[in-house]
Amino acid sequence: MENALINQINALSLSEKILLVEEIWDSIALENESFEMTQSQKDELDRRLKSYENNPMQGRSWEEIKSEFLKRKAS
Repeated sequence: MENALINQINALSLSEKILLVEEIWDSIALENESFEMTQSQKDELDRRLKSYENNPMQGRSWEEIKSEFLKRKAS
């Protein structure tokens, strides 16, 4: 990776770096729409889905968590 790009990334705040990682991950997902998960990853997703189905009011959405994080960083 170019030093100039690394320097630009290092200059970002933590919240900006997290948003950049999200954008990168989204672009990877779009380019590689189908990727293989391991059996343990599938099992973990099944476990989490079952946990959600048993108690849908437990936990928070990604949007809620991200919003709270960004508010804390701005303070």
